[in-house]
Amino acid sequence: MVALLLSAGAFAQSRGALRLSGKVVDQGGQPVEGADVRAAKKGEATPQVFTAKTNKKGEWTIAGIAAGDWVIEAMKEGVGRQEVSESVVEGETNKTIAFTLSKAAAAPAAADHSVEINAEHAKAIELARAGKIPEARAIYDALVVKYPTVYQLHAMLANMYAAENNAAKGLEEIKIAVEKEPANVDYQMLQADLMMETGDKAGAEKILSTVDMTKVKDPRAFTNSAINKINSGDKVQAEQAVELLTRLIAQFPDDPMFLYLRGRAYIAGTKLAEAKADLEKYVATAPATSAQMGDAKKLLDQLNKK
Repeated sequence: MVALLLSAGAFAQSRGALRLSGKVVDQGGQPVEGADVRAAKKGEATPQVFTAKTNKKGEWTIAGIAAGDWVIEAMKEGVGRQEVSESVVEGETNKTIAFTLSKAAAAPAAADHSVEINAEHAKAIELARAGKIPEARAIYDALVVKYPTVYQLHAMLANMYAAENNAAKGLEEIKIAVEKEPANVDYQMLQADLMMETGDKAGAEKILSTVDMTKVKDPRAFTNSAINKINSGDKVQAEQAVELLTRLIAQFPDDPMFLYLRGRAYIAGTKLAEAKADLEKYVATAPATSAQMGDAKKLLDQLNKK
């Protein structure tokens, strides 16, 4: 999870006129040829990852980097892995870093990162549940700075921004996670929901059209899509809402809210008998304290008078 990942983007914040170089040896002090060396600047939303391979002498060079705090990793399968954090300052033309790879040293480094990330994640979840969203977000902000290539943290940040009603910032963060794991249904659903919040309904619908609903845990984005279609005032979209809500009812049969929404969709499509049937079922099965109960009874009363 915490291994450095290649990024497709190139960002000016990471590029400069400075250089990293050094040597990679094994535990016996022998040069390691063909080791992978990667470097990513901390604090970038989507850090560019610079790469190099060691020569026969175990030497490597990465040129064209900017000043700042960097995470540098050297690794070769069967030999080991080492990760270090270094600060590069303006005027320091070349920063020299030596790596000694060992299998024994590699495992604890990864384990330690996982332990810290999981512990901080647990703290953030508790804060979020207590309604302390800014404090929870601050934890993920700090983790992203420390582990800039752990893209899952950007998804967590996106959730925090969504809870703060800052859809624009949330969308920036979830796009980073989706770029790394485009088939993740949870990421797709959150991206679609945030796109709706920022006004990009067409883009959100495009994403939702590709999502396998049977794998959806939180149907909020689909729910908002149905509501948008109902409120559009267009009969074709009302019919689309009915179709979507019918699928949601099949997938989430224990949530009576979808019956209420389909009743509204039927009304928008002037199918009043179907609307009455759904609203009656909703009133009979939903808790009396449901947010939509009052409106459902009002709509039923109006339908019964027609």
